[in-house]
Amino acid sequence: MANLKLGKLPDRTPSKITITVSADLSQALQDYAALYRQTYGESETVAELIPFMLAGFLEGDRAFAKARKEGLPPAGISERSRRLQGSGSE
Repeated sequence: MANLKLGKLPDRTPSKITITVSADLSQALQDYAALYRQTYGESETVAELIPFMLAGFLEGDRAFAKARKEGLPPAGISERSRRLQGSGSE
């Protein structure tokens, strides 16, 4: 097998997530899309902008980046449960 410099590409299958936002947040997102259009001269829908907004937010969260680097705890286990499991108590 060849030893390529480029590793195997990650899964790029998009995931659809449906959320409900408040009226105020919806208006703020519409305002952002309008400002984006004014700034760059290109119209993008809120749905097109949100993934990039979320990615930027996550990339800028230093505590989250540190936690990911250290290995996040398994999903669905609360901090209290982890502490109890670690101490041998239940």
